[in-house]
Amino acid sequence: MKSLARALGALTILATCTAGAGQAAAADYPNRPIRLIVHFPAGTSTDVIARSFADSISPKLGQQIIIDNKAGAEGSIAASELKRSAPDGYTILLATNSAMSGVPTTRKTPPYDVTTDFTPITDIGRYNFFVYVNKDIPVKTLSELIAYAKANPGKIAYGAPHITGRLASATLVAANNLDVTPVPYKGEPTAITDLITGRIQMMISTSGGGMPQVKAGKLVALATILDKRSPIAPDVPTMAEAGFPDFKIQPWAALFGPANMPPEIVARLNKAFTEAMNDPAVKQRMAEQDFALKPSTPEQLGELVKQQLDVHRKAVAAAGVEIVD
Repeated sequence: MKSLARALGALTILATCTAGAGQAAAADYPNRPIRLIVHFPAGTSTDVIARSFADSISPKLGQQIIIDNKAGAEGSIAASELKRSAPDGYTILLATNSAMSGVPTTRKTPPYDVTTDFTPITDIGRYNFFVYVNKDIPVKTLSELIAYAKANPGKIAYGAPHITGRLASATLVAANNLDVTPVPYKGEPTAITDLITGRIQMMISTSGGGMPQVKAGKLVALATILDKRSPIAPDVPTMAEAGFPDFKIQPWAALFGPANMPPEIVARLNKAFTEAMNDPAVKQRMAEQDFALKPSTPEQLGELVKQQLDVHRKAVAAAGVEIVD
């Protein structure tokens, strides 16, 4: 019994020391630069968003936030690296729904479990995506596009340059029982070119990719998939206004750490990023990117992750999207 008591006592002391060390590390956080992984190349909208936050937050934290671009595989390369990182707050990830909603629902064996392998820190906001069509298609509204596609089965092809565009388009197609053809692309630029030239006739994609072409008269925007109209295109209706109120796929971005991050560090980062969302310089850059800021608690972000997983799974099933290895 004495041996058992001594063992229990030693375990108690060890647990106390470990907790104390963790609290001390959290109290001293950050004492070296923080690596912020971005799963898109430099110069992209997500990269601009990350660098805007880094510029605002670094002076306040007293440590540099260093952007580490790790593009590829719809964000799964970057997310997998985060999963393997120490949960000390010095490696974090600005992730989008591509990595956190799309990858887990379109792969037979996802490389991570988004509900257990990561620590939610804060929601960041929403990208604006639009339904675009080639200017020569004789439609001016989303309802007219649906009617045109039904009257011309097999004559409409839509571009699928990323998970969000592919699932959003497939959802719209399945909901209206349309006979159209998906055309996969490795990125937006080539898809936009083909949409302008008429090789494809429709695409759901970012404002950054398509809106300059709309303003130049080369494309037509029929609707935005967010629940509010875009400040850069106030005349373009939302999906609900266009007659499709049940469209639930959201192109979102949020901040994550590895699993089991200390709550004190999570709170510190949440506070820093939330304060940055009120920085006029950050607000201006987000407006330029047509990105709607949406701060949250870690718990609210956790609920968003679960909700969007459910939305994406239903979209994949309803649209018959192929599950890949």
